[in-house]
Amino acid sequence: MEITEIVDNKKQYLNLLLLGDEQESMIDRYLDRGRMYILSEKDVIAVCVVTDEGNGILEIKNLAVRPDSQRKGYGKQLIEYIKDTYRGHFHTLRAGTGDSPSTIPFYEKCGFKRSGYSIKNFFLDNYYHPVYDGGVQLVDMVYLEMKI
Repeated sequence: MEITEIVDNKKQYLNLLLLGDEQESMIDRYLDRGRMYILSEKDVIAVCVVTDEGNGILEIKNLAVRPDSQRKGYGKQLIEYIKDTYRGHFHTLRAGTGDSPSTIPFYEKCGFKRSGYSIKNFFLDNYYHPVYDGGVQLVDMVYLEMKI
């Protein structure tokens, strides 16, 4: 397994990025300013994009694992890599996501806790179509955090 930072031509991984954020215009909002990492063995398995949100906060904007490789620990490995890489440079790792029955438990299992902060109607106001995850329509953006 190898984790590599991608500096140029980040859109070559668009198909994988779209698994984590299904609207390209939303990805375009953070991709250029974000730092992007891929996890690969023979092929690329997972991707993660993080951004500096100021005040010591690093935010995961996109974390996606190929469907055939999900539930094998690759997403958690990327989070651990991000924590180790940025420890001492940031004090908080944050993830914003929909209130999904699959995504929230994943982040909580990785050590994140709900911050109590959310953006009402984020998915209704920013996406061209309704967004569903695990059969649930996403409405509000909820934030989870951990100290690093």
